[in-house]
Amino acid sequence: MNMTEKQAQEDTCEEQSKANLENHLKVDAGDAAKLTGDQTQEVGHASLQPIRLYKRRWFMVLLFSSYSLCNSYQWIQYGIISNIFMKFYNVDAFTIDWMSMIYMLTYIPFIFPVTWLLDKKGLRVIALVATALNCAGTWIKVASVRPDLFPVTLLGQFCCSCAQVFILGMPSKIASVWFGSEEVSTACSIGVFGNQLGIAIGFLVPPILVPNVDDMDELAHHIRTMFFITAGVATFLFILVVFVFQERPIIPPTQAQATARSIPPEQYSYMASILRLLRNKPFILLIITYGLNVGCFYAVGTLLNRMIIEHYPGEEVNAGRIGLTIVIAGMVGSLICGVWLDRTKTYKQTTLAVYFMSLVGMIVYAATLSLGHLWVVFITAGALGFFMTGYLPLGFEFAVELTYPESEGTSSGLLNCSAQVFGIIFTICQGRIIDKFGTLAGNIFLCVFLLIGTIMTGLIKSDLRRQKANLLTKAAEERQKLGQDYGATTLISQQQTPPSQA
Repeated sequence: MNMTEKQAQEDTCEEQSKANLENHLKVDAGDAAKLTGDQTQEVGHASLQPIRLYKRRWFMVLLFSSYSLCNSYQWIQYGIISNIFMKFYNVDAFTIDWMSMIYMLTYIPFIFPVTWLLDKKGLRVIALVATALNCAGTWIKVASVRPDLFPVTLLGQFCCSCAQVFILGMPSKIASVWFGSEEVSTACSIGVFGNQLGIAIGFLVPPILVPNVDDMDELAHHIRTMFFITAGVATFLFILVVFVFQERPIIPPTQAQATARSIPPEQYSYMASILRLLRNKPFILLIITYGLNVGCFYAVGTLLNRMIIEHYPGEEVNAGRIGLTIVIAGMVGSLICGVWLDRTKTYKQTTLAVYFMSLVGMIVYAATLSLGHLWVVFITAGALGFFMTGYLPLGFEFAVELTYPESEGTSSGLLNCSAQVFGIIFTICQGRIIDKFGTLAGNIFLCVFLLIGTIMTGLIKSDLRRQKANLLTKAAEERQKLGQDYGATTLISQQQTPPSQA
């Protein structure tokens, strides 16, 4: 090798080093957990896009979980102390039940325009509207603490229920937009976790902050304190979302997400997407079964105070603790199911097993509620919550698998719409049955529909489209690596072959 060739090679190496240094500097410090290529690479007829995982993805899902918590807390804050609010506002039990059911009712007409907005405007706009509505609702409630201002507190709850429409469809969307294929189910579980934790706090805190006292002025003081605390938290979270929440990472986390980004907006039709989903038979079965399961959970949560007080008079605080037990156990179940799905990808098997155990838990809870031992109710309610609430992220992730590459917000929106419809039906029907025949008959009513849901879940065809897409991508990457190794081996062989033998 002469000096000119040697100098040329050194110049080339120096240029490559500079290029690598520039690429390294472009990556935020500690922010790129994974990077596969800096440029699009062609593999046969397939195109592999650059992908990267950002550490800030965990902050995004935790921020979402926080404002989801603040909103879901308010769903049950009236129902868990329904007897106290009945006395303060001088209304009947069914009217207070509507303070929870309004969350379900509002969702039904607004879900389709909201999912359309999610597809068109993205996560940040939805997050801003959700936190703004939630913040406004909490301050309206602060102004409603007077026995003659029930319509005002209803308006505040209505605003918060509108915020919920913008929140419930986001966990699977955030998981897909920010997280890798090996952690997407865990991320979705964390997103649902915040909603469940809010419900848990909603069961626990109101009975503690608002004791059942006869003095109306003292009662108003306790209610106002509770509303002020909620408004302060909601305001802080709104400000945080305004300044911190990010739409999506610059570089997508998975090849599936990169492919979804590459679809031109003009080629996407929201109505066509809805029609395709409604022609997807496995997904239609999942919509119904998800609605039956979560609708039962909504009914149990809304009517829990009435069921406990009927058998254990004066136990408002313990009714809240039982509700807390249901949701805390469910949060544990959700996280376990999310991690399990990421490791095994057994979507249908896990969903069916958890659904069946929800049925068993409901039967045991119904049979033991009237035994007269609160500690038994705590145990059976915890078992029920572990499976029934743990089912929530399973339904979201199974839906994304069955409907890929359709929008995650649309599929989860349809699931939640079904849950709200069944939640209203089950809450009204079970409430009437409890009033006329007692709590056992009301709980048997729910058991029947959980049995139907279990059978229908077994009929769902497990067509895991997203997993198939990721497997195809991995196969393409393997072929690319083999091609690179073969090319490198050939080049080395050529360099080592003497010119006389070439």
